[in-house]
Amino acid sequence: MAESRQAPRLKEHYEKVVRPELMKEFGYKNSFEVPRLEKIVVNMGVGKEAVVDGKKTDAAAKEVAAITGQKPVITLSKKSIATWKLRKDLPIGCKVTLRRERMYEFLDRLVNIALPRVRDFRGLSGKSFDGRGNYALGLKEQLVFPEINYDQVDAVRGMDIIIVTTAKTDKEAKALLRGFQLPFVN
Repeated sequence: MAESRQAPRLKEHYEKVVRPELMKEFGYKNSFEVPRLEKIVVNMGVGKEAVVDGKKTDAAAKEVAAITGQKPVITLSKKSIATWKLRKDLPIGCKVTLRRERMYEFLDRLVNIALPRVRDFRGLSGKSFDGRGNYALGLKEQLVFPEINYDQVDAVRGMDIIIVTTAKTDKEAKALLRGFQLPFVN
């Protein structure tokens, strides 16, 4: 007997609330025209620390796996930089691409749990769109996620979170992300 899983809360919110609002706001005729989330990429760079100690990349990968619930891919350096003692193809970070249910669950935790825990948080910049409907934000520390145990962290590392949408313009993408309660300032 197949086990039926409940759809993530934000996915249902998108289908019942966000999509109809966007159809009304932008005058879409077809529900397939409405922008939607495509994927979320979480990237944690270790940088120069990884050159000295290879275990730093493994620690970063464990933290990203705990935060996202998915095994990260180790990213390698593209070129050698002698001043940093960096050689080509040296592991210097990790990234995860989230899609479907995991993407919605991660966005839910980001908006409702992690962002409110950021120190001196006043909201997200509305200027971090790339012109094609994708949004990028950076967190200065991984400790804002409750999955990270403060006592087991060897170093505070930042991470980049890129939200890729099917929106054609930044205005449409901002309206979509506002529907998911992303706290934009401007």
